[in-house]
Formats: sequence, C-alpha cells, structure tokens
Amino acid sequence: MIKLIAVDIDDTLLSSYHQITLGTKKALNKALDSGIKVVLCSGRPLAGVSRYLDQLGISGDEQYVITNNGALVETVSGKIMSRSTLNNAEYRELADFATSHRMPYYVLDNDSNVYTSNQDINRMVVKQAWENQAGIFVRTPDQLPADFEITKAAIIGEKSDLDKYEPTVNKVLAEKFYVVRAGDNFIEIMHQNVNKGKGLKQLSQALNINSDEVMAFGDEKNDLPMLDFAKHAIAMGNGSDLAKSHANYVTDTNDNDGIAKALNKLVFN
Repeated sequence: MIKLIAVDIDDTLLSSYHQITLGTKKALNKALDSGIKVVLCSGRPLAGVSRYLDQLGISGDEQYVITNNGALVETVSGKIMSRSTLNNAEYRELADFATSHRMPYYVLDNDSNVYTSNQDINRMVVKQAWENQAGIFVRTPDQLPADFEITKAAIIGEKSDLDKYEPTVNKVLAEKFYVVRAGDNFIEIMHQNVNKGKGLKQLSQALNINSDEVMAFGDEKNDLPMLDFAKHAIAMGNGSDLAKSHANYVTDTNDNDGIAKALNKLVFN
C-alpha cells in the first residue's frame, strides 16, 4: 500500500511547457483524495514550489514539501521540520571559489532570495528569481551580515560551460559539500548531509511511513537518492539513463502523462 508519493518538479511533474498536464493533476488529486501524501521534492525553494502546490490543492500543516534538494523539510504552510543550511564561512568559501574560477553563480537565503556578486547577471539567475518570485541582490560577502547563511549555492551557465566546470567543481568541493548536477544549467552545492533521499527519509520517519510504502518519481541525478530510498522508484520516460538505472519502473514522458500512467497501473489498479 502506497502512503506517500514523492514527486520531482522540473521535467517530472511539469511538462516541457512548464505546466502540470490535466491527466497528471487528476491522478495526483485522486491520490490525495484517497489519503496518500503527495510530496513535491525539488531543488527549488518553497516560493518556487508554491504555485504548483496551489494548482494541486495541497495545503496546510498536514501536507509536506521537500525543498532545496532536501536542505529543508517543511509543511506546506512553512513550518520547518528539518533544516541543513550552510554557514557564513561556507558561503564565503563557495563565493570565493566561483569568483576565482570565473564561474557564474548565485546563492539562496532562507527566504528564497537570490544573491550573487556577479556584476553581469547570468540569465539563469533571473530565471531562478522569477521562479521564486523573489528579488535579485548583487552583493559581495563583505556587504552582507556576518551571520548570513544560505540554503544552497549554484554554479550556472549554458550546458557546454557547465560540462567544462563540473570536473573542477567536483574535485575541489565534493569532499566537503553535496555537489550535484541538477540539470543542464545548474551545478548545485549544499550541506554535505543534504539530498532528496535523506529529506524523504526524515519525513517518512516523522510520519511513521516505511520505505516500502513510498513511491518516488524523478528524472535526473539529484533525484537518485530519492529513487534509491523509495521501494517503488519510478523514472520518467524523458529521464536520464542514469535515473532509469536507479528505478524499478520506467513510465511514459512528462509530456505524455507519465505520472498518471504509472499511478493508474501501479496504485489504482
């Protein structure tokens, strides 16, 4: 019996047109109506997830969301259940790394605001701020309070640039931080104890739900820990080969109601 369905957002919940298809919405609403928790699990902060929670009718302190790739586990109304942030010294280290290697970057604070010291603002920074419905602040670390903390940092750019950056980022930072390629345009850097799987495990334990009662949907590298935790791991048809190798079922694509088709076959049959 499935008690919790964890769903990645980009290229999983959302179609390539950045919409929730009608079939997907109906299937997830059916799950909610039957008492199953539907938990959106995203690299985005809560502000960047809220519109999709609203569209699905998920609200209140009895529904949950995992944001910032697991750095925050919280209720949909914003009550924090667990938090793993990066302190000011770690923020400075990451900002200095990106600046010295001439890699465009941004960081997020606890309120989903976007910060960068880059004078030439990369389009991905603008996209992140728009998704979060938050501001962009061009600040150096010395221009921010001494206790300024972040939920995550991201090295950003075009796919060809990040393909070049990724080996260096991993070599220098991966031992101290959780580093993951979250898509073509983002290399995300978080607290070492953070990933979607750990966030999902924390939430499941708090709700007394076993991993064999959890189903997870994902498509990319940052979804792998979540797919590994859930006994029922579903990769999207449009997902990476790596994501598919960590799943025990591959459904249709995000544009062809992949979530709905998997739920109809595996949960509602």
